[in-house]
Amino acid sequence: MDPVLRVALAFLLFAATHIGLAWPPVRQPLAARLGRWGFTLFFSLVAWLSFGVALSTYATHAQAGPPGLALGVHAAVRVLLVAAIAVGSMLMSGSFAGYARSPYGALGERVREPRGLERVTRHPFFFGFSLFAASHALLATRLVGAVAMGSLALFALLGAWFQDRKLLALRGEPYAAYLAASSTVPFVAIAAGRQRLVTSELPYVMLLLGLVLAWLLRAVHAHLFDHGGLYVIAAFVIGPLLILLGEWRRDRRMRRSASPVGVG
Repeated sequence: MDPVLRVALAFLLFAATHIGLAWPPVRQPLAARLGRWGFTLFFSLVAWLSFGVALSTYATHAQAGPPGLALGVHAAVRVLLVAAIAVGSMLMSGSFAGYARSPYGALGERVREPRGLERVTRHPFFFGFSLFAASHALLATRLVGAVAMGSLALFALLGAWFQDRKLLALRGEPYAAYLAASSTVPFVAIAAGRQRLVTSELPYVMLLLGLVLAWLLRAVHAHLFDHGGLYVIAAFVIGPLLILLGEWRRDRRMRRSASPVGVG
């Protein structure tokens, strides 16, 4: 099979299973049967497996097939795309500041007003990832790389849209107000006068961490997909796993504090 088609199908499998399991007609009966954390674990396992297959397929064929756009040969364009990658990395890293208390956290039942980076974009991770991936797609020297990273960029934008629709259905008017006061594309809500920038709320440490991570990734870029993409796959498993464990422990503490204390 053509390498480009193999990579496209692998990433399509990941996107289809990820979005399909989150689709309410599928998610709701599974969550009812498995329980909240049981479904979360099942969803995560499927995502890890399908994403691992996609990354491994890309790593196997990274140097095969026809050439890509390779826009990095133009110095000015390369500078712009590298800057976009850095900004995307900063947005992704910054999204974890206050994530647990945001409407998107596993325990974020209460919808509050946008705060911090959410004032700039309500989906800093999704938009940052799409910016990161789209820039790589344009820089890719092989079409397989452009297809892989372009697929991820599109998936991130669809994920943001899908998450908004899901939470709007689940939480109604409070989330509708949250949508009205924010934007997916950075600074659009601010420019429209629906939001304001509060610099004191921005997560500067996490934004700087994203910039450092982008630099570190650039330093090891040539070896990221060695051993079938094992390093990247491990990062995409360990990172979310640590977040899930933190959310689970927080949920347990909240349940214990809410439980009535027995009288001895």
